Amino acid sequence: MNTKRAFISFDFDHDAELRDALVGQAKNPDSPFAIADWSVQEPFAEKWKDQVRERIRKTDLTIVICGEHTHEAKGVAAELTIAQEEQKPYFLLWGRPQKVCHKPPMARRSDKVYEWTWNNLKQLIEGAR
Repeated sequence: MNTKRAFISFDFDHDAELRDALVGQAKNPDSPFAIADWSVQEPFAEKWKDQVRERIRKTDLTIVICGEHTHEAKGVAAELTIAQEEQKPYFLLWGRPQKVCHKPPMARRSDKVYEWTWNNLKQLIEGAR
């Protein structure tokens, strides 16, 4: 199995525990992905965008965790825009099954938000979208 390096985009203010859960899943013995946990927790500025761009370039794909406030998270919007500009594959995960989750504003209309299950995650990592 070819392990893919993934960049995680998530709302720092509301969904940090979801990122932690995804990092935990990456440690499973049958995981097809490893987390390149290079999130930048600095003020939102051009330097920040340059750092994120460089980090996204070093990965195979971006995983966007969607939560209740993702549509308001400027960092998530910028990270997804960068992934799109760099032509990196990405997918959106429904982070909170019992809540209304939102796509980031830069998501394409055709982007589906996928149920976050282990089987779905493995298939999405392998390109099933």
